[in-house]
Amino acid sequence: MAESSLEQTVSALRIECVSSIDDIREADWDALSGVTNPFLRHAFFAALERSGCTTRKTGWIPAHLKLVEGEELVGVIPAFRKLHSMGEYVFDWAWADAYARYGMDYYPKLLMAVPFTPSQGARLLLKPELRQRLQPGDLHAVLDQTAEALGCHSWHLLFPNARDQALLDLDGRLHRLGCQFHWFNRDYTSFDDFLATLTSRKRKSIRKERRQVNEQGIEFRHFPGQALPDPVLDAFYVFYQATYLKRGQRPYLNLEFFHALRQNQPEQMHVVMAVKDGQMIAGALFLMGADTLYGRYWGCLEDYQHLHFETCYYQGIELAIDKEFRCFDAGAQGEHKLVRGFEPQLTHSWHWVAHPGFADAIEQFTLEEAEEMIAYRDAALEALPYRQDE
Repeated sequence: MAESSLEQTVSALRIECVSSIDDIREADWDALSGVTNPFLRHAFFAALERSGCTTRKTGWIPAHLKLVEGEELVGVIPAFRKLHSMGEYVFDWAWADAYARYGMDYYPKLLMAVPFTPSQGARLLLKPELRQRLQPGDLHAVLDQTAEALGCHSWHLLFPNARDQALLDLDGRLHRLGCQFHWFNRDYTSFDDFLATLTSRKRKSIRKERRQVNEQGIEFRHFPGQALPDPVLDAFYVFYQATYLKRGQRPYLNLEFFHALRQNQPEQMHVVMAVKDGQMIAGALFLMGADTLYGRYWGCLEDYQHLHFETCYYQGIELAIDKEFRCFDAGAQGEHKLVRGFEPQLTHSWHWVAHPGFADAIEQFTLEEAEEMIAYRDAALEALPYRQDE
């Protein structure tokens, strides 16, 4: 599909929007993104698009941004024109409702994010020399102009890492805070080694949960992506679907996407299956980065006591220890992670809305929300189950 050129510039920088990931060569994209983060690879976005998960029909219209100087590609930003706010995990439904009450259009909006993935990481995939020269004011200006040129009423950049955060940090711009819970590997040699750092009461509680799962006759089998057979992947997808259908939702991802993920990124994929009486009863999918394990999707057809905690968290912690990952990011939300050793971490997002009146109101909201999030994080830190003598 042909590129559409936008004439915004910062010095000699030109922004171009492409309507398909295939309009950027995989080698060029991956040279900027690297291949260690599974969500940032060209293959990941290609799997989403080619399987039909991110298309106009689903309200995720690819609009990836190329940053060009002369004829040289110096950066890319994964981006979409969105027709709704589903699958983002930074919730702006109230903003859209306010627009609607005044008879105004909130959509389309320009979203710079990894679809369906509330994990922090790079969003500004830039050559180092451009990153050094680019100033936050320049970046915000060019993103504002780009959103308007694409016919969008706002832009939203979700879950940037610390390096991108430094480029986005600009007074007077819309900045939201969130809170997630991540587990950190402090050179543990075993699950018991980790448990030894917890208070006696929490240690006993986790051991009891694990024992009760075992007493139900449930065991666990691990399938690295390179050794993940079709029957196991297909069974996992049934469980994944059930998680959404129980809430009356259609799943965001289809089976074709997961098969493409296994074909293109098998070394970063890992499935854990819960088995009872020889039958698979639940499953969880993990993805692996350079130093981080990501817990992404899970599901089951019937409820079993503590099965969710064991499949998604304890099996993940054991996998992180075995693979020597520094961090285990088990996804968005979930205060129940706190008592299991997952620590509160602030997340960030940056936003711009064209309408000045709404921008002022939203800025006040984000300031108040940020105070609440910091207080929530601080309270969660006080509730961590680790022994005080550690």
